[in-house]
Amino acid sequence: MLTTPVIRAIRRARPDAHLSYLVESQAAPVVAGNPHLNEVIVTPLARGAARLREDARVALRLRRSRFDAVIDFHGGPRSSLLALATGARDRVGYTIAGRGWMYTTRVPRPRGHRERHSVENQWDLARALLPDLGAPAPASDPVEMHEHAETRRRTDARCRALGVGPTHELIVVHVGAGNEFRRWPEASFAEVATALAAGNPNRRIILTTGSAQAPRAEEVRRRAIGLGMDAGAVAVACDLDLGELRGLVARARLFLGGDSGPAHVASTTATPMVVLFGPTTAAVWGPWRDGRAATETVDAGELPCRPCDQRVCEPGDFRCLRGIGADTVMAAAARAMEKGRASGVESV
Repeated sequence: MLTTPVIRAIRRARPDAHLSYLVESQAAPVVAGNPHLNEVIVTPLARGAARLREDARVALRLRRSRFDAVIDFHGGPRSSLLALATGARDRVGYTIAGRGWMYTTRVPRPRGHRERHSVENQWDLARALLPDLGAPAPASDPVEMHEHAETRRRTDARCRALGVGPTHELIVVHVGAGNEFRRWPEASFAEVATALAAGNPNRRIILTTGSAQAPRAEEVRRRAIGLGMDAGAVAVACDLDLGELRGLVARARLFLGGDSGPAHVASTTATPMVVLFGPTTAAVWGPWRDGRAATETVDAGELPCRPCDQRVCEPGDFRCLRGIGADTVMAAAARAMEKGRASGVESV
């Protein structure tokens, strides 16, 4: 997602270039239909022998395409090898121990925390190839993702299945997280969901997460109902693909969740957002979107152990995220929705 501003900038700098984008299948909806790309090459994330066969197939295809230049935005072992396999005259990537030799141009990526957004790091790679690229700015180059007619149809059907009609006010709360460092407590999510629905019988709260985190979403729903929330006002959706998630958020009055991939998906809409930051910071990972879209970021404030590398919690209690109170998040949600109403910016 955080490479999409650079895609637009490259197209603007080189309007006649043929731009191809190689992506694994799970993330393909992010760039499918991107108007700045000529081609999207999708490869599955296979394992074992199947992985070797697929990589050989893709490498041969890339080699035959005779690319002039390649930018490796990922920097992982697979992307490094495929960049090398293209045989492109110019291959740009980060300075990475053991793999830097695969690139013809290497861009330093200092270790440790820097108050610099990830999009700007991606920009460094592109600017190594195109020095005239200019400076990145979310107002002119926000993250973007496009909704297809088929995705729109599936999202509409999903809303009906979840009991969300055209007259309901929808709020999407993403409760999932891939690691313990980014998991705001279920009880806190339940408290906020209950408060958002209180006194608003027309609101519907959809709790989203990945399939592996489904029990967590169900626990949040159970706790919210236990706090007095109408069972019909809260539903769980744990099997959405990225396109459906984006479609759901675009139809919502608010997105609320932690610093995660879904938050960046939500950033491609004009929907008001509240994003919770624990071990990470908004300066590096905040929503990269047009400033007219209402965005609130919440954290526990300055802590001697924050930010961290998310390997070991030094205090042992994950205070950077669990120190954020439900009242603070509710206040941020109220501000975001009010800004959204005042701005007049519609979801897209």
